[in-house]
Amino acid sequence: MKQNERIELIQKQLLAWYKKYQRDLPWRRSRDPYAIWISEIMLQQTQVITVKPYYLHFLKTFPTVKKLANAKLDSVLKCWEGLGYYTRAKNLHKAAKTIVSDYQCQLPSSIEDLIKIPGIGPYTAGAIASIAFDLDEPVLDGNVMRVLCRLFTIKTNPKESDTQKKLWTLARKMIPTGQASFFNQALMDLGATICTPSKPSCETCPISDCCKAKKAKLQHELPLKVKKKPVPHYDIGIGVVWKKNKILIDQRKDEGLLGGLWEFPGGKIAKNEKPQACVKREIKEELAVNVKVNNLLIIVKHAYSHFKITLHVYECDYVSGRPKAVECAAWKWVSLDQLDDYTFPAANHKIIAELNKKHQGNQS
Repeated sequence: MKQNERIELIQKQLLAWYKKYQRDLPWRRSRDPYAIWISEIMLQQTQVITVKPYYLHFLKTFPTVKKLANAKLDSVLKCWEGLGYYTRAKNLHKAAKTIVSDYQCQLPSSIEDLIKIPGIGPYTAGAIASIAFDLDEPVLDGNVMRVLCRLFTIKTNPKESDTQKKLWTLARKMIPTGQASFFNQALMDLGATICTPSKPSCETCPISDCCKAKKAKLQHELPLKVKKKPVPHYDIGIGVVWKKNKILIDQRKDEGLLGGLWEFPGGKIAKNEKPQACVKREIKEELAVNVKVNNLLIIVKHAYSHFKITLHVYECDYVSGRPKAVECAAWKWVSLDQLDDYTFPAANHKIIAELNKKHQGNQS
């Protein structure tokens, strides 16, 4: 079978399958480009089941791009709290302002304009252009890359630039004219539910007869699995600093992975340094405050995409010094029940839960 004939068969079979078996997702019930944009940003590196409640809550809180643009960044981050990759939320806020000021509150439809907007790369631009505006633009997320690598037995690293170019070309070639929206979503659904990373369900795949990997019995070997580098681990000393019934928290500088979020002060434990000594040193360096380090409150283990951390959390008493934002953006003394008003990284939520468990009844 010639490639063009094979692609036509894939288009026909996949669209028929999608019509019958497409996933019922809340963002598919809307053609509003704003709502589709929000969903695509949330779905970056995050599973559908996690995104669903956040998506609904976010749209309820910020129903229009103007509402989002006029909101305070702290409010946007609080609405995003727990979803991770907070740069996405900051880019959404920044992008909303751009859309309001430069595009009269309307998300642009062209790829050229979309990729000018903060947080929108080639994949997201293609998804918005095809799904929201019915343009014949391809998408290439992890699911689509996996499907294409198996369909066409691509044996090179899918993340290498040459392979990426090849995959984009294939993705574009496969789009049935005027049906990019359904076809792109069908490819994504197929990768998410049938052509999965491990144990693909080839027996239920609607296009298995067109799959070169299945024919060659390579479906379990493709895409090429690149050996991952060891994930670094860091031990962190954290202090919950009490002054009467108030707790000292600080805000991270607006940069890096968790920029702009609030946290309990602390930092990396140096080689041969005891956790308690680290807590005392870091709080002094971060906020110019002297503390007495008391008992261990909790040990929290948490994994990010590229590293892991273990938080050694100690309760501390304030001793002296007026807090200053030396190595942070801001600081505040807050009561235990006010902690919920601030956006904390996910690892800090276990600290807050432990504090509530231990001290809630003692607050006045």
